[in-house]
Amino acid sequence: MATQAELIELLKARFADIDFAPAPLVMRGDAGGRQWYVRVPPERLIDVLTFLRDDPRAAMEQLCDLTCVDYLNFPNADDRYGVIYSLLSITHNHRLWLKCFVNDPSPTLPSVTSLWAGAEWMERELFDMFGIRFEGHPDLRRILTWDGFEAHPLRKDYPLRGKGERENYPVVGRESA
Repeated sequence: MATQAELIELLKARFADIDFAPAPLVMRGDAGGRQWYVRVPPERLIDVLTFLRDDPRAAMEQLCDLTCVDYLNFPNADDRYGVIYSLLSITHNHRLWLKCFVNDPSPTLPSVTSLWAGAEWMERELFDMFGIRFEGHPDLRRILTWDGFEAHPLRKDYPLRGKGERENYPVVGRESA
């Protein structure tokens, strides 16, 4: 089983041109220092993920989660959105997180559905909630809100009271459902 430090060294050896800038995933608490993420530029995302999936020393067979953080009001943040890929090697029992940063006006990343079919639904959720587009996605459309919905509710600039859509919902109780 490779440690996360060994995985990061493996990445640095294979992709010497990328500054992965490894950092703890959790800055404090019990997990601090044991869980790491690496930063990957968007244009190299598919290369790095393919390597981590296919190289037997890494063998990251599973994409556990795909999520996003909006850093709009974060102090010292240079980028707007951090898309986080959570990878697991069942073979070696190790994990690694990758962060890929994108910005407005058109935050776009390549789709990883060709690597992990399960990414299809996760990418659709990020598109719906944050407006992140995934090039090459087989069916990129909203998954949680209706097709005519124009906003992205998990963005930090989304109005807390909404844009009228909350007030216009009819109240449906058990007796009228």
